[in-house]
Amino acid sequence: MSLRKKVSKKAGRSAEVIIPDKLYFRIGEVAGLCRLPAYVLRFWETEFAQLKPVKSSTGQRMYRKRDVESVVRIKRLLYEDGFTIAGARVQLREESKPDKTQTALPFPGAPAVNVAHLRHELQQILHILSARH
Repeated sequence: MSLRKKVSKKAGRSAEVIIPDKLYFRIGEVAGLCRLPAYVLRFWETEFAQLKPVKSSTGQRMYRKRDVESVVRIKRLLYEDGFTIAGARVQLREESKPDKTQTALPFPGAPAVNVAHLRHELQQILHILSARH
């Protein structure tokens, strides 16, 4: 019986957060969306460099959509994946690194011919324009 309760609680935690299409969210809105207390969000701001909401002229935290997405990712790492704060910080840093295994796209064949042709065309245009003056 207690096993079912644990499973259902975990299933409720992993529910997908639907982020409304808005420019800015107040801390209370983000707390409600992510089912977290506001003090947790303020604490996470001190622990995670990815979480940097801007402040309004009145000093209120204004989260952008990417900030809310970061909150959701941090919550998943800490609460579902079992990372410590330090471990989650490292994981987020690793995820934000560019993929070094990706290779550059090759240039099309015979680029020198294309560049030479383009140079010739530009020289003709320059000749036409300089003849007008």
